Parts: sequence; C-alpha cells; structure tokens
Amino acid sequence: QVQLVESGGGSVQAGGSLRLSCAASGIRFSICTMDWYRQAPGNQRELVARISNDGRTNYADSMEGRSTISRDNAQNTVYLQMNSLKPEDAAVYYCSADHPSGIRYWGQGTQVTVSS
Repeated sequence: QVQLVESGGGSVQAGGSLRLSCAASGIRFSICTMDWYRQAPGNQRELVARISNDGRTNYADSMEGRSTISRDNAQNTVYLQMNSLKPEDAAVYYCSADHPSGIRYWGQGTQVTVSS
C-alpha cells in the first residue's frame, strides 16, 4: 500500500532551520505532484509548498523566501528546507502525494515547534 513517512520535525528556536523529509513507497513517486501542508491547533490545514512532477515549485506567501521544496525521484523522497522559522510556523507538517488519477495520499505528519 501507499506509505508517506515524514521525518525531520522537532523543536527549534525562532530564527532556526529545519529540513523535513518525506519518503514515499507503494506509489509511482515520479509522476506525482508532492505537497507539504501544515496544520496548527484550531486552524485549517494549509498548503505550504508544492513541487510538480517536472520540478515546478509554488509556495505559500507566508513561506516564500524562507523555504525550499525539492525532490529526489531516485530516492522517492521530497524535502522541505525551512529557514528563519517563526513561532507562527509551529504546526504539524504533512506530506501529501497528488497522484494523476486524482487520488491524494497523506502522511501521518511531523511536529514542528518554534520557541520565541
């Protein structure tokens, strides 16, 4: 079955950096658009960054210039490098695979905590 396993979350001070990883299995990773979402308590899940199967990227305004999404199709892995983290970036970060069939798959999430 399809599995998306996130890692790299943790606690960091404001201004710090984290690199999230998401390893995919059971899916043709290279044909999927890969997304990172986040959800803070009491908030809706929101898109943070997206990378298409041909490498085009999009970012939420709040993360533009502070984050970089990348993918390694040989390793079936997508990354999210986040810099200059702010307390408002604290959330559970989810990896998501948008398959061309229209099915979206989700990982279990990884917690990011940012202290001021």
